[in-house]
Amino acid sequence: MGGIQVRHLMLFFTVLGAVLTVTVGDSSTDSYWLLRIKSELVDPVGVLKSWSSRVDICSWSGLTCSNDQTHVVALNLSGSGLSGSISPEFSHLTSLQILDLSLNSLTSSIPPELGRLQNLRELLLYSNSLSGKIPAEIGLLKKLQVLRIGDNMLTGEITPSLGNLTELRVVGLAYCQLNGSIPVEIGNLKHLNSLDLQKNSLSGLIPEEIHGCEELQNFAASNNMLTGEIPASMGKLASLQILNLANNSLSGSIPTDLGRLSSLNYLNLLGNKLNGEIPVELNQLGQLEKLDLSRNNLSGTISLLNTKLKNLEVLVMSDNLLTGNIPSYLCIGNSNMQMLSLARNKLSGKFPLELLNCSSLQQLDISSNSFEGELPPGLDKLQNLTDLLLNNNSLTGILPPDIGNMSNLVNVFLHDNIITGSIPAEIGKLQRLSTLYLYDNQMSGIIPRELTNCSSLTEVDFFGNQFTGSIPATIGKLKNLVVLLLRQNYLSGPIPPSLGYCKRLKLLVLADNNLSGTLPPTFRFLSELTLVTLYNNSFQGPLPESLSLLKKLRIINFSHNRFSGSIFPLSGSNSLTLLDLTNNSFSGPIPPRLAMSKNLTRLRLAHNLLTGNIPSEFGQLAELNFLDLSSNNLTGGLASELSNCRNLDHLLLNDNQLTGTIPPWLGSLQKLGELDLSSNNFDGRVPAELGNCSRLLKLSLHSNNLSGEIPPEIGNLTSLNVLNLQRNNLSGQIPSTVQQCKKLYELRLSENFLTGAIPSELGRLTELQVILDLSKNRFSGEIPSSLGNLMKLERLNLSFNQLQGEVPPLGRLTSLHMLNMSNNHLQGQIPSTLSGFPLSSFMGNDRLCGPPLISCSKSVGQEKKWLSNTAVAGIVVAIVFTSTVICLVMLFMMLRIWCNWRRVLISSSENGGNEHKREEEKWAYGDGMKRNGEYWKVNTMALVPSQDEQNSTTCIFHLKMDTETLGNTKV
Repeated sequence: MGGIQVRHLMLFFTVLGAVLTVTVGDSSTDSYWLLRIKSELVDPVGVLKSWSSRVDICSWSGLTCSNDQTHVVALNLSGSGLSGSISPEFSHLTSLQILDLSLNSLTSSIPPELGRLQNLRELLLYSNSLSGKIPAEIGLLKKLQVLRIGDNMLTGEITPSLGNLTELRVVGLAYCQLNGSIPVEIGNLKHLNSLDLQKNSLSGLIPEEIHGCEELQNFAASNNMLTGEIPASMGKLASLQILNLANNSLSGSIPTDLGRLSSLNYLNLLGNKLNGEIPVELNQLGQLEKLDLSRNNLSGTISLLNTKLKNLEVLVMSDNLLTGNIPSYLCIGNSNMQMLSLARNKLSGKFPLELLNCSSLQQLDISSNSFEGELPPGLDKLQNLTDLLLNNNSLTGILPPDIGNMSNLVNVFLHDNIITGSIPAEIGKLQRLSTLYLYDNQMSGIIPRELTNCSSLTEVDFFGNQFTGSIPATIGKLKNLVVLLLRQNYLSGPIPPSLGYCKRLKLLVLADNNLSGTLPPTFRFLSELTLVTLYNNSFQGPLPESLSLLKKLRIINFSHNRFSGSIFPLSGSNSLTLLDLTNNSFSGPIPPRLAMSKNLTRLRLAHNLLTGNIPSEFGQLAELNFLDLSSNNLTGGLASELSNCRNLDHLLLNDNQLTGTIPPWLGSLQKLGELDLSSNNFDGRVPAELGNCSRLLKLSLHSNNLSGEIPPEIGNLTSLNVLNLQRNNLSGQIPSTVQQCKKLYELRLSENFLTGAIPSELGRLTELQVILDLSKNRFSGEIPSSLGNLMKLERLNLSFNQLQGEVPPLGRLTSLHMLNMSNNHLQGQIPSTLSGFPLSSFMGNDRLCGPPLISCSKSVGQEKKWLSNTAVAGIVVAIVFTSTVICLVMLFMMLRIWCNWRRVLISSSENGGNEHKREEEKWAYGDGMKRNGEYWKVNTMALVPSQDEQNSTTCIFHLKMDTETLGNTKV
């Protein structure tokens, strides 16, 4: 009895132990390891909720057990939303044949311990976020048939150990970051059906050994960096159906051996560097459905025959160097061809009528070639055509009305041809038409109202034609219209109000026409509008206030119109990147609200009537690179906040009424390429800080009230092309540092108070071409001969200075066609190299001679003409003085004789002779009649009348002759 009880007791504990083992878990069972694996995964969806020790393992989700229910043979958790890492504990599931963890968010690396799963046939880890290298231990999985671990972030090389997996059928390593070359060991995989290596960074050659993959049906290695030639040995892959080597750097010619791939139905070699002709052997590929040889350097004529490639549906050979015409046998009547693209080659000839036999064609693209001639009238034979691309050729004639019968047309690209005539009204029958590009032709006539019946139209581009008339009033029927480009035609009249009902419109381009009138109030309904350009028209009047409702506007160009009033309605969008209102009559202040468009890069408000200050808020426009406010009536100074516009490369504020000094902070705008502050009222000095603008190409500060010297820091502007400081009050000398501005081709410093000599360093500015203008200053000294080095100079103006000495030869100035040295103190002979310039070039230099002035040989005989003004004045004074002395001496002698004669007469009268008295009176009065009350008194230098008869006889120097004394005087 006791022995029986002991045996029963032992049996009880054995059973209890077995139950506890199943319930609690034993390390030797699959359930134990799976629960360990579960603990390392994040399961947000709860897919692993059934994984519990209280449930039979074969009931767990995603698991497949063996037939005897003892082991897990398959684990499929694809697309379960799991994250975390792949646990090394998977290596304990030794009976596992299929492991599928694809389409999750697993991270970390592939554990090398997976190499212990000796029974594994399928390993699917694709579309996760796995990283690291492919472990070499994968090569231990001798029974593996499917390896798909692509679409991860795997790096490193493809492990050569894959060559050990001789049972492999599928290798998927695409969309990773693998590098290195394709291992030659891949040729050991005789049973391989699919090898997908595309979208990696693989380099090197395609191994010749690949022909060892005898059963290979799909080889995709596109979008890598493979080089070298396509191995001819690939022609031995008799089972190959798909060959995709697109977007690599393969070179050489297309191997003729590819013509032996009789099972091939897809061949894609686009985007390589293949050259040579298309081998005629490709015509042997009777099963070929899709052939893409585009974007290579293939040349020669098209040698493919549709009579043999009867299954061909897609033929793409665009972007090559193919020549000749399209062969008539390329597309036959019973063809299956659906897509033919020969764009961007060097094909020529007329539009091939044979293409009209390809009734199955859906897409025809022969754009960007040299086809010519008229469009054939039978285009409507291509009833299945959806895309017609004939653009960028030399096609002529009219657009055939038959096009209205091609009811399946969706996209029509006829732009960049020489098509004439009008748009046929029949086009209005194309209800599926979405895109119509007719731009850059010579079409004319009106835009037919019937066009607005094409209710599916999304894009219309008629740019650069000769269309006339008005925009159809029914344009608003095009409810799906997104793009409307009518620029550069001869359209007239106003914008139709119905345009406002094209509520999906994003791009509206009506520039370069003869449109007029005001903007219709319905503009406010164009809420999707992002770009509107109306420049070069005759629009007028104020802008509708409702424009401020267009919040998505990014680009506005209303320049060169007659708009007036405030620009405030255009400041409603905070998305503006470009606003150009140049050449209008807008008035009032600039709205500070424009600063709300933080991405504004170009703001052009020039040539208007704007007033007020430049808003300081513009300092918030960190992306602004072009600011043009020139030719307005702006006042005030430049706010310091503008210094925050660090991306400015063009700052144009000229022709305003701005005041104050030029702020030094302009020197902090390191990207500045053009600065124009001319024709304002700026005063003070030219700030030295401008020398920090190392990218400056043009500096114009002319026509201000600037004073002081030109700062030597100007020499730091080594990229400067134009320097214009004329019409200021600058003084001092030209700094020698200007020689460092070696790229200057225009230098204007005229109408200042600059002094000193002209620096010889200017002769080092050998790129000077447009002008060197130093006129109307106070330069002295000689003209430096180094100016003769300015061989590109076209205009030189040194007039109205105080230059001296002789004119240097300047014989190397072969480009010079305007010269002005007038009004200086130059002397000597004009060099023969300059004698061809007009007289006005040298006038005001009295001591210059030679052509075009007076010949220097005559100047010796006429030296008096060359006396200085001081010498001439001295000579004149001497002559006048000498003449005066001579006249005075002669007058004195005459008066002395007369006085002596008078004494004789007086002496005779004392004897009482009446006759003598009468003679005296006759001498004194001339006619013998005494003039009542007139007596003559002789004074120094003149005879003057006197009322005093007694003093009437006087001698020179006021010597009175008393009559009584005379009477007692003896003669």
